[in-house]
Amino acid sequence: MTVEGLEPCTPEPGTFAMDGRDGRVGRVMGRVGPYVQLRPPGGGPEWDCPPEAVRPAPPGLVLRARVTEINREGRLP
Repeated sequence: MTVEGLEPCTPEPGTFAMDGRDGRVGRVMGRVGPYVQLRPPGGGPEWDCPPEAVRPAPPGLVLRARVTEINREGRLP
């Protein structure tokens, strides 16, 4: 079974993807061993996601993630 009917994907670094285990969206930072590393929008610690759980992020969630990053950048000195 897939989350919201989305199939697993192989995302490129720098793009947004969704962790199908819990629905979190993150920017793809790369791969470490068998895992895809995702970082939350706006920064924070990366987490490992098994490749079979990585899903393409829906457009609405990508927009929300980009706005979060832009807002965070605006707060930095």
